[in-house]
Parts: sequence; C-alpha cells; structure tokens
Amino acid sequence: MKKHLLAFAIAALAGGGVFAQAYDTIGKVKASGVITMGVRDSSGGLSYTMGDGKYGGFHIEVCQRIIASLDKVVGKKLEVRYLPVTSQNRIPLVQNGTVDIECGSTTNNATRAKDVTFIDTTFVEEVRIAVKAKSGITSIANLNGKNVATTTGTTSVQLLRKHERAKGVDFKEVFGKDHADSFLLLESGRADAFVMDGQILAGNIATSKTPGDYRIVGEPLSVEPIAIMIHKDDAAFKKLADDTVNDLMKTGEIQKIYDKWFMQPIPPKNIKINLPASEATKAAWANPNDKPVEEYQQK
Repeated sequence: MKKHLLAFAIAALAGGGVFAQAYDTIGKVKASGVITMGVRDSSGGLSYTMGDGKYGGFHIEVCQRIIASLDKVVGKKLEVRYLPVTSQNRIPLVQNGTVDIECGSTTNNATRAKDVTFIDTTFVEEVRIAVKAKSGITSIANLNGKNVATTTGTTSVQLLRKHERAKGVDFKEVFGKDHADSFLLLESGRADAFVMDGQILAGNIATSKTPGDYRIVGEPLSVEPIAIMIHKDDAAFKKLADDTVNDLMKTGEIQKIYDKWFMQPIPPKNIKINLPASEATKAAWANPNDKPVEEYQQK
C-alpha cells in the first residue's frame, strides 16, 4: 500500500511540473536536421514576406545568424523552414514546439515570459498612430468618435486606452487579422487611425500605393522591448542565441544589419523605410538584456 501511495505521490508531483524536463531545441533540430522559423508577413522591416516563400527583415537576418551558430554546434547545415505566424498563434506555436525560433515583432512582457523565453532585446519600439495626411488627426484627443484599427492579439489599443491623454476620448476598435489587414482598414477608410509599433506603421506606409498620403502622428504611447522568442526553459538554446546576438552588438555588426533593412532600399520593391535606430534601441545594444516592458515603464 505504501509503495502505491509513494508511486501516486511521485506521479502527482511530476504532473505538477516538479520533475519537468528542460526543453532541448538543440537536440531536437540535430536529430531532425530541420529548424522551423516563425515569421511574419507584414511586420515592417523586422519580418515580412518577399513573395515565393521568401522572407526578409532585421529579425529574419538576426535569426539566420543564430541558426548559423546552431549549425556549428550540431555539426551540420540545418534545413530552415519558414512558418508564417500571427499575433494570435505565435506564442502557442512556440509553446507546443511547432516553431523553434520566432523572428517577428513580439513585445517582451511579464505575462508572455511565463509561456516562452525571450532572447536579449534587439529592437526597442515606440507605439504610435498612423493616419491619412488629410485627416486632421494629430493627437490622441482627435480620436474621439473615430474608428481605430489594431491587429488582433496585440496590446496597442490597450496602451492607447491607458494613456493619460486618452481620458474622455471615446473611440471604436476595429480589428485586422494581421498588420497588413489592419493597414487596409485605414487605407480603405474603414478606420480613421491605425495604432501599432512605429516601425510596422512605417513599413506598411512605405510599401503602400501612395506613401505620401499617410502620416505617423502623436506622442509615443509606449516604449517596448521587442525580442525573438524560443521555447520556455531551454537554457542551452537561450545561451547560444544570446551569445550570438551579444557578439553582433559588441562588434557593431547589428547596426549594419539594422541599416540594411531600415535605412536602405529593400526587396522586393526596393523601397526605403527610412527609420534610424532609436536611442533606446542603441542603449539595448550597448547593454544587452532581456528585461520585460514592465521594467521600461518603471523609468
């Protein structure tokens, strides 16, 4: 009887996670020869589709550098598979192991850090408002009675509602399934504004049919660390990824990669986003860390 009780207790503890095994991405991809990269179709200069199954962007290239380091550790060239993810499914797909490394535009926050691991911050974002240039909208106060677009599964409108200047401002949320869809809401007139990460707004404006018809206006709603995600509790892969990124930061190579995607014409349309690295982004490169947004907001 005692043996049965002991076995039951051990099983219960294991089920509760006491004996949970650390996740092993390195072992997994070594065995399969394949690594799956989560990518975004329209996350501005961070991650976007170039058509024909090809993807580009700052975070795509940073992830490619991480995978190059991984190739050396596993002793062979890994096959890279691109899997488009959305704001809604990106975290579940990392959690269940479908995606090995997510290279999009995800804010590192304390809630998400319970489910995934973030590597050191590579980009610090300012959440802003995009509008049509002739709209007359220049600030949060002008959004009263307007339709405001945002992307399902993101936190931008929550930030807008919490902003001190949004008191007494009543607007209606309209949702796009992804960033391109949200921008289409603005483009088509179904929304008067699109609230999102500034670089995503800039990227969608740059690739629109008439970039001069749009403006990014108003004060920043939030400053947020954007980072690449991997599976929770994978210390070995976290160290490999951080070491790779930190080396890019120390050598200045990360600035070159950034400028390639934000300051130079990029394929497929050879359009320039023209968004210099912010001082907050440069500070993250100078002092590598994986601090969540909550620590930024304490400042």
